[in-house]
Amino acid sequence: MRIINTIKKIIEDKKAWRAHVSRVKSLPKDYQVVYHEIQNYLFKVGPIELSEGVGLLSDIVSFFEESAASGKGVLEVTGTDVAAFCDALIGDSTTYADLYQETVNQKIDKVMKK
Repeated sequence: MRIINTIKKIIEDKKAWRAHVSRVKSLPKDYQVVYHEIQNYLFKVGPIELSEGVGLLSDIVSFFEESAASGKGVLEVTGTDVAAFCDALIGDSTTYADLYQETVNQKIDKVMKK
């Protein structure tokens, strides 16, 4: 029974992701380009919670849909420093960079105590 629930969850997540991708594809081209850069940035930098579902990415698409509908250009809503926009979105969330820094410090501490 446990494996069936796991398979159902995977299927549901896949359907949600496909619906999400479809929404992204319906955005104006400039919004799509910026969205994909944001997605790549967030997948590389963090936050860790991003891997648990569409969540933040879905919120970004909703924000972009509303902004595009009101006739705003994508850089009007994100600013020209898209990485800074991303950093503001993840705020105080724990990121993969934070975890990597912890690992580095732990390794250094371990070596220095020898």
